[in-house]
Amino acid sequence: MRRKPVVLSLIIVLLLAGGAWGWKSRGAQSTQGQAGQGSSAAPGGRAPGASGAAGMQTVGVVTARQQDVPVVVEASGTVAALNQVDIRPQTTSTVQDVLVKDGQSVTKGQLLFRFDARADRANLDKARAQLARDKAALADLQRQYDRAKELVDQKFVSQSALDTALANLEGGRSLVTADEAAVQSAQVAVSYNEIRAPFSGRAGAVNVWPGSLVQASATGTPLVNIVQIDPVGITFNLPETELAPVLEAMRPGADGARPTPPEVLVMQAGIDSGKTGAKTEPVARGKLIFVDNLVDASTGTIKLKAEFENKQQKLWPGQYLRVRMLLRSIKNAVVIPQAAIILRGTDRQVYVVSPDKTAQLKTVRLRYVFGEMAVVDGVEPGATVVLDGKQNLRPGVPVRTQPAAVDPAAAARQQAEASAAAGTRVAAASGAGKADASGE
Repeated sequence: MRRKPVVLSLIIVLLLAGGAWGWKSRGAQSTQGQAGQGSSAAPGGRAPGASGAAGMQTVGVVTARQQDVPVVVEASGTVAALNQVDIRPQTTSTVQDVLVKDGQSVTKGQLLFRFDARADRANLDKARAQLARDKAALADLQRQYDRAKELVDQKFVSQSALDTALANLEGGRSLVTADEAAVQSAQVAVSYNEIRAPFSGRAGAVNVWPGSLVQASATGTPLVNIVQIDPVGITFNLPETELAPVLEAMRPGADGARPTPPEVLVMQAGIDSGKTGAKTEPVARGKLIFVDNLVDASTGTIKLKAEFENKQQKLWPGQYLRVRMLLRSIKNAVVIPQAAIILRGTDRQVYVVSPDKTAQLKTVRLRYVFGEMAVVDGVEPGATVVLDGKQNLRPGVPVRTQPAAVDPAAAARQQAEASAAAGTRVAAASGAGKADASGE
């Protein structure tokens, strides 16, 4: 009977020990839970873009803009004179006068060099004297022929005498014609002793001096080189992929009207037009005048030439520079930053914030890129496009919007500067761009 109270006592002790251990475990779990809630509620406790208590993600957004965007291409070009000539002598003589100086601006018809023309003038006088003598002989032959005709009518001479007189007269006429040609040849030879500018331009270095002996030759050092400065041309190459839009811009209209050649701009040397805040005011404006008839198979490029007025002589033959050509304008285009576009294979997608504040994934078609902006189809003007935080988004996820880190106003200012440079009334491109192969 004593053993029964002992067993009951042991059971009671074990139950008390188990209760104490359970109460202690529940207290520790409660403390850890309170600590976790405090850390999650603390400011800065989660990274930007992380989901909050309600699963909402913060993203940076921009507004899709609608505007007219000019399609432009840029290339490196070289200034080339539309007219240039090496002045060479056409006679062997001695230089008498040099009437042009190094680097002098000359006008069409201006006298540049005068050679010793004494021998040629003597030959001209000789040819004129020969002509005068043969004309006098021709007059005598004419009188003999007239007299022979009268005698034949009076039956004093035979018909053969009249034929002989006619033959002598025709021979005299031919001789006078030859003498006249000799006089003209001598006059040409005399004219070779004066060299005049064939067009207005600028002279290079003069390579002869008075007293120098010159000879007619197609090789060797020229007397001087003259290049036309105003107007001037610029030659440049474009990839063959740009040939179609260039030809389209130069194709006559449906009514057969002559097309307006695409405008070509010469940009400031040494300035990257793609940088924010870069000045894009063109140095000169011209028009496209030539597209080569062959594509260079070795480089895959096509040669083009533009013509520019150069009254202030800002462009110099041989100068290397950048040109920008306006092909066409995309009307009412939807423009978004390129960074907002998600590349997935051949697909282009963007996240758009719907009215219920959820992210929706939309597929777009990339039409044209310029600088940091892109023209796309598939997004409505004024749509809220996700720019920052899109890498963590999923379709249908609730989002909290805030302005993106990239200031779209800066891009708008950049486009406005390019618009002024392109001479259009709309915002324009600020960097080198390339049209989509499918075109507008």
